[in-house]
Order: sequence, then structure tokens, then C-alpha cells
Amino acid sequence: MAAKIAQVPGVIDISDGLPPPGVDWALEVDRTKAAQYGISPSSVGTVVQLVTTGLKLTDYRPAGADDAVDIRLRLPEDRRTLSTLDQLRVETAQGSVPISNFVSRVAEPRTGILSRIDGQRTIVVQANVGHGFQVAEVQAQVAEAVGGMELAGTNWKLAGSSQESDEASAFLANAFGAAIFLIFIVLLAQFNKFTSVFLVLMTVVMSTIGVFLGLLLTGQTFGIVMSGIGVIALAGVVVNNNIVLIDTYDRLREEGWSKMDAVLQTCRERARPVVLTAVSAIMGVLPIAFGLGLELFHHETTINAPSTQWWISLSSAIVYGLAFATVLTLVVTPSALMVFTRDKRPEGHRSLLSRLFRRGKGGTVDTTKDADSKPAIANDEGVAYPKAAE
Repeated sequence: MAAKIAQVPGVIDISDGLPPPGVDWALEVDRTKAAQYGISPSSVGTVVQLVTTGLKLTDYRPAGADDAVDIRLRLPEDRRTLSTLDQLRVETAQGSVPISNFVSRVAEPRTGILSRIDGQRTIVVQANVGHGFQVAEVQAQVAEAVGGMELAGTNWKLAGSSQESDEASAFLANAFGAAIFLIFIVLLAQFNKFTSVFLVLMTVVMSTIGVFLGLLLTGQTFGIVMSGIGVIALAGVVVNNNIVLIDTYDRLREEGWSKMDAVLQTCRERARPVVLTAVSAIMGVLPIAFGLGLELFHHETTINAPSTQWWISLSSAIVYGLAFATVLTLVVTPSALMVFTRDKRPEGHRSLLSRLFRRGKGGTVDTTKDADSKPAIANDEGVAYPKAAE
């Protein structure tokens, strides 16, 4: 598998996860011969520790330390060799006896460490992505290469950055859905009309398109975490423009303006605030998108400093999405108001929420108006104008 992955362009520093080749020495004790000298296998193990890990004598806990330190007895480093192991001697009733009389060394292949995940033996094949290659593209090619191999009874999956990206994508998708739902509830409570709510949420779609279009034109990558957070934050910012426009339009319609006049007056009144708000927000985030850093205490200005790399994806998403959505808002929203709203609300018309809350109640609603409450007044020339234009 490692050899197959190594053929994928952009894969570097590959490791097959297998232990390095080596030899382990196993000591086999002839219990019959050892019993003749009155020696047990544990006594042999105690002597062998002088050459290997050391014989623990006691432990010591320094003042202020939580863990104790082992005090071990070992031979000097230059004497911890295989030849010294054969020359070790153990004290018996007959005197000092070499352990080679009843101990033999056997070479065995090194087994290394067996890793298990969820009780299953696992081998981790690791690799890095070379500079100038897209991580997602390389991961897709690796998955395709490994998927085409015949691995009888072996299961595999991409972990590492791929697994973290999948988890982050799932979390951000849930967060984005929750944000849209909360915005929908607030807007529905404010406007009490599904048409206005959907027109406001339309800017979220336009801002998301603007983010991907801006990243595509500039050749930047879409970071799962920071760019995703930028899209979620953008959803709460771009709806403000449409809220201002639609609220002004509804107010003018209630004052008696016609649909065309209300749309034109809305654009005249709210175009400048919408543009100034968007431009000020973009200009505030633009230095971060360019990677500019300002050290106030040291009077230094840096470009593409390591501290700014993390925030470039977030700020770029906000800049591209807000700029694209603002331009389209001033064009698409007035056009949508002309298409999806009625010229005149029918008499006795109530919104859906009003009908739901007042369902089952008797009586009628008096829709007559007082003769004095007229939507317009007349000037000297006999031309009637709405109240908002007085």
C-alpha cells in the first residue's frame, strides 16, 4: 500500500508503519541445569538486568516533585554488550558460576509494537503533502489509488487531516443550519410574512456564491474551518441590508405608496446607508485579507506574517461575500419586490400567523376606514401625494 501511495503526485515523507528490521535476543534458561546449581530463572533475570534496563534498588522523590525517580544499578555503558552478557556470573552454593552454563542466546526477528484500534490490529501508513499541492486533491487521488487495490479481508480509511476535515465540515454544516433557522425565526417574528423572510434570506445565498467566486478568481483555497466560519458570520451580516430595504418598502406601502414608487423611494433612501455600511465593514477587514500586520509597540509593519496566515481565509470570505452580496442586493432585492409583492393587499387580508392565532374566534373584522384617515392630501393644484412625500 505504501508503494502504491508513493506513486501519487504530491505525496512525500511516506512511512509504511512497519517496525524497522532488527534482531532481538531471547535468553532461554535450561531449567534442569539451572536446578543443579540451585538457581531459579528469576535469579538469572536479576543478573541480566545489570546489562539491560538496570536493577531497581529503590526510588527517590525530590522535594516538590509528584513522581518518584527510580534508582537503578547498571554496568557502565561500554560494558553493556553481548559479550558481557555471556560473561555474567551468578552466585551459587558452589561459588560464582557463568550463566552461559545453563543460558543460551537465540536470535529472533524484532516484532516491534502492535497497534490496535477498537480491538483490531492496525497499521498506520503516514505521508505528507508537498508544497504547491492541494491537500484535498491529493487525498482524493490517494483514496482512488488505494480503493483500486485488492485488499483481501483488510479495511482501510483516511485519517489524520482528512478525518479532521470531515468532522469540522459536519460541525460547521450543523452550525450553519442552526444559524439560518434562528435568523428565519427572528425575521418571521419581525415581518410576519414569508415573502419578506425569503427575500432577506436570499442574500445569504448570494453571499455564499460571492465567497466561492472570489476564492476562485484569486486562486485561494477554501479552508474548512476558517472559511466556513467566515460564511456563517457572513450570514448574520449581509441580511442587515435586505432588512433595511424591505422594512422601508413595507413602511412606504402602508403609507399608501404604489409598488413602483415605493421601490424607487426605497432605493433613494437606503442605497447610501447600505453601501456605506458594507464599504466600512470591507475596509475594516481588508488589511487582514492582505496579510498586513501592524506592531504598535515596535512600530513595524509586516506582510504575510505567520500570525496573519490563520485569519486570511476568514477575512477573505467576509470581503468577497459582503462585496458581492451588497452589489446584488441593490439590484436583485428591488426587482424581487416588484415581482413577488402585490400591487394592493385585498380587503380583509390577514397574514398566515394572524389566521393561525385567530382561527376559531367568532366575529368579523371591520375593515372600514374613517373618512378623515386618508392616505394623501391635496395641494393647491389638486394633485394628491402620499404622506411620506409631504
